[in-house]
Amino acid sequence: MKTLFPKILLVFLMAFSSLIASAQELNCNVQINATQVQGSDKSVFDAMQKSIFEFMNSQKWTNNVYKNIERIECTIMINITEQVSTNEFKATIQIQSRRPVFNTSYPTTTFNHIDKELDFQFNEFDPLQYSETNFISNLTSVLAFYANILIALDYDSFSPKGGTKYLQKAQAIVSNAQGAVQSGWKAFEGQSNRYWMVENLLHNDYAELRECFYGYHRMGFDLMAKNVEVGRAGVLMSLRNLEKVFDRKPGSFQLQVFFNAKSSEIVELFVEGLAKEKTEITNLLNKIDPTNLSKYEKITKGK
Repeated sequence: MKTLFPKILLVFLMAFSSLIASAQELNCNVQINATQVQGSDKSVFDAMQKSIFEFMNSQKWTNNVYKNIERIECTIMINITEQVSTNEFKATIQIQSRRPVFNTSYPTTTFNHIDKELDFQFNEFDPLQYSETNFISNLTSVLAFYANILIALDYDSFSPKGGTKYLQKAQAIVSNAQGAVQSGWKAFEGQSNRYWMVENLLHNDYAELRECFYGYHRMGFDLMAKNVEVGRAGVLMSLRNLEKVFDRKPGSFQLQVFFNAKSSEIVELFVEGLAKEKTEITNLLNKIDPTNLSKYEKITKGK
């Protein structure tokens, strides 16, 4: 019995640990770049990376249980631009997420955004604190905001407007942050911040964008393993929806966010398409995403 009990306990702990790990939604890699900060103690940035990693990967963001294979692959890169004081920092944050394409090893990028407004405090030996009902910390509120955005987009890619609940959670974080001194949370501060990101995604003027997001993945890329031509046609059909958004909101920040994630992938897909598809998709993209005009020329000219 003396030798058997520790083995049973070990098996139980391993099983329990596996269960806890499978419950988390995000599999988030965190990188801190502090090369612009000179002469400071670099240990604070190591501690920062570890704390943010643990916060993103151990926080429970939904009431659902995720298997390890279902966790959302994502990356957060925080570029420290200035250390204002011992515990005050200015930075930018880039958030990327990926989703596996059905029956393939190919990950499609679902989100790729750089937020240039991240001012925060971080104390090396204090735990990161977060509340769904109160604004405690700008850092954790920003992290929680984007965690909910990533989860919402993941759900949207599997079912029509499936991520609404998590967009509403992101909107609640914005609401809680209206009294914050840090920027990025308020409507009057600009048209391309966190406030407008979630406001747009929940507004009826952008309904076709979310419909496109679902069709692009489920009616497009998820069919590629079975039939590339059918999948490509599904992607084209879904992208047609974006013209309605553009006509309603030309130069939309939200369309820019979409194409930051998808433009290169669209080029790679349609460069192998039929001549008719190439002409249609190029004309469409040149209208609704003129920023990437030179990139889309590759579709008709070839790689």
